[in-house]
Amino acid sequence: MSISASSAVPGLSVGRSLFYLVVAGVAWGTAGAAAALVYRVSDIGPLSLSFWRCVGGLVLLLGALALRRGRAAAAAAATPGALTAGAEPRRRWLIRVLGTGVGLAVFQSAYFAAVEETGLAVGTVVTLGAGPVVIALGARVTMGERLGGSGLIAVVGALAGLAVLVLGGDGATVRPVGIAYAVLAAAGYAAITLLTRRLGRDGGQADSLTTTAWAFAVAALCVLPLAAGEGLLPHMAEPAQVLWLLLYVAAVPTALAYALYFAGAAVVRSATVSVIMLLEPVSAAVIAVGLLGEQLTAATVVGTLLLLAAVVGLATAEARLASDRRKAAVPA
Repeated sequence: MSISASSAVPGLSVGRSLFYLVVAGVAWGTAGAAAALVYRVSDIGPLSLSFWRCVGGLVLLLGALALRRGRAAAAAAATPGALTAGAEPRRRWLIRVLGTGVGLAVFQSAYFAAVEETGLAVGTVVTLGAGPVVIALGARVTMGERLGGSGLIAVVGALAGLAVLVLGGDGATVRPVGIAYAVLAAAGYAAITLLTRRLGRDGGQADSLTTTAWAFAVAALCVLPLAAGEGLLPHMAEPAQVLWLLLYVAAVPTALAYALYFAGAAVVRSATVSVIMLLEPVSAAVIAVGLLGEQLTAATVVGTLLLLAAVVGLATAEARLASDRRKAAVPA
């Protein structure tokens, strides 16, 4: 699941940025699949899984930051007269890190709980479909951003998709408690995005990789007490398989995917990013049906299509509003 970036990568082309986003979207779609496989061979719970993902992602991100710091030091030695960007004010940085960390803890834990309760395909689709809707409504309430006619239609379509999933789905594959967890995950994701957008509007600048590392540390601390009560060290029928899956979750859909997303999202406009990120629920659904043997009913397919169409509609509305703002800013 994406978190907005705030700093561009110098020299990165649009084509390469799009490729990074595609890889990130597909990688994020595999996180729930790995979780579903872990659930099959151990008694680990969603809170413990979220904790270990945060810890593993934090370790890998710290390694990446150390490498980058070494390269920056070498570059500074080669060009001692180079200027560095100013740091973000401490209070704003603390708000960004704490808010992102808490939101990340809610999002990850609730998403893994949704996958456990209602399956990978439905849990991922509802989380990713409801997220943009909650963001659009939250931006309207907290920042006065207009939805517009097409945006309102998209929100109604997403709500209709959720209703079809809950009311028309097979009870064996669509469970209301799982849907509730998915909506909670969407709310956590939306809170992160709205916070980042609000700080960006106020002129906030932050290094996205450093912020994410600190956010993972905060998220791990938030989840730790609950995960300890759930059981941090699960009983495992296949300990080697569980270990490899946990390493995969920390490395590919966490450290790697976030790094690629930040690099790509800094270059490509946000509306395009929103559409490309639909690869996440699509890839999750393909894995769920093709590899995990989950069944998709007609109601599940219809509800999924409504949710995905709503995301495309919201992205289109955002692009149109951005275009209107640019035209209005150009003097006659």
